[in-house]
Formats: sequence, C-alpha cells, structure tokens
Amino acid sequence: MRHRHRGQVLSRVLICVVGAVFLFPFVWMVATSLKPTNEVFASGTSFFGSRIEWSNYSVAWTAIPFGRILINSFLVAFAGALLTVSVSVLSAYAFSRFRFRGRAALFGAFLATMVLPQEVLIIPLYLMMQRAGLVNSYPALILPFAFGAFGTFLIRQFLLSLPPDYEEAATIDGASRLRTLVSVIVPLLRAPISVVFVFAFIEYWGSFLWPLIVVNDASMATVPIGLQMFSGERGTDWGPLMAAVTLVVLPSLLIVVLLQKQLPQGVSMGGFGGR
Repeated sequence: MRHRHRGQVLSRVLICVVGAVFLFPFVWMVATSLKPTNEVFASGTSFFGSRIEWSNYSVAWTAIPFGRILINSFLVAFAGALLTVSVSVLSAYAFSRFRFRGRAALFGAFLATMVLPQEVLIIPLYLMMQRAGLVNSYPALILPFAFGAFGTFLIRQFLLSLPPDYEEAATIDGASRLRTLVSVIVPLLRAPISVVFVFAFIEYWGSFLWPLIVVNDASMATVPIGLQMFSGERGTDWGPLMAAVTLVVLPSLLIVVLLQKQLPQGVSMGGFGGR
C-alpha cells in the first residue's frame, strides 16, 4: 500500500514537472508581451520589465490590419476544418463499409500521401490554383489541404469497431445510405470528429508556407503572414509581436479547452479501436 502511494505521488510530481515545462513558453510569451520592446533582451531571464506595457496590445492591433487578419484566419480555419471533417467522414465511411476490388490497396495508397511533405506539393498545387483562377482567394487557402488522409484513417478505425446493427436497423426502417450516415452514424462519431476538427483547425490557423505563396494581397493575409509584418528594415518590434502572438493563440486554446473531453476519447477509440 505504501509503495502504491509513493507511485501515485511520483506520477503526480512528474505530471506537474512536464506540465510546467510545456507551460513555460506560454508564460514567457505573455510576460514578454508586457515588456517594453527595448527591455525584451536587456532584462535577461527576468519575467518583468521596468513597467507593464499594456500599450503593446493596442499597438499590435493598430500597427497592422490585425482585425482583418484574424477574420481571414478564422474563416479559413473554420471552413477548412468543416470541409476536412466532411471529406473525412464520407471517405472513411466508404473505406469501412463499401466492398470493392482493390479497396485495401487504394486505402494504403491514400495513407501513403501522409508521408509527403507540404513542400513537395506546393508547385503543382499553385499551378492548379493559378489555372483555376483561384490565386489570392479563400478557396485557394482552403481547398488544397482539406483532403488529407489523417482524418479518414482516424474515423475509419472508429467505424471498423462500430457494429453494423445501427445501420441495419435504419435500413429496415427505409432509410437510405446517406440518411443513415447523417442521422445514425455521424452522431456516434462525435469524439473522432472533434479530434479531426481540432487538428484541422490548428493546422489551417498556423499554416505559413502555403498562404505566403498563394496570397499576394495584404487584405487576404492570415495570422502567420500578419505576424511577420512586425519585422522590417529597422528590426523586430518584439513587444507588440508577443502581444499579437498571445492574442493569436487564444482561439486555438479555447477550442481545445471546449473539446477537451472528446479529444482523448476520440484518439483512443478512433486511432486504436479498429482492426
């Protein structure tokens, strides 16, 4: 009993240590956002400057079109996450429920696309967007990376562990496949769908390379593009930059907090519950 108690204490201590390590950069970011710019490096390892510079937040909001940038990023990330979830659910249902020749090979080839780095796809995707006349538009920011294999794999694994009884009952009642998917299957996929949505939202929100290439108008800039506007010929305005980064982190953090109950369940049941 004593050994068990020691093990629990040790595990809690380790959890606190790991949590502190992961939390430290965020605390440092917030502390830096409240320092005068000329004291960001001069203050060394101190969390506090000579004064609390709340004006960094107002400067961050007015120095660049920050409101417009946030709206762009939210629209792109939200629409991209919804499209990713829709595509993932449809393709996962097809791979898990339909029987056709070459299904396993096709799914294996689909999963193989996960190992392709984004840099390999940039040129063909840009040429495709250019020929379609979509450069410098929301569709160009959303469409190319909404058809990834991660969401399909996660939801398919969950569907493989789901007995077909629900679908058979709906079919007996006269429901079509689409009606069964929307009304019966999708409500059961709340946990894995939450995981796919959060991952896709964060990926769109933090994407830098693709928006940098496909957007050439400041009015279409997303958050990563906007943050680099704080760096210029005279150097980097670190105080307002850290204030902007603090504001930028909040939406992703809020979504994770709101869906924190579904995320562990979705990963455990979806990623490892199939066969």
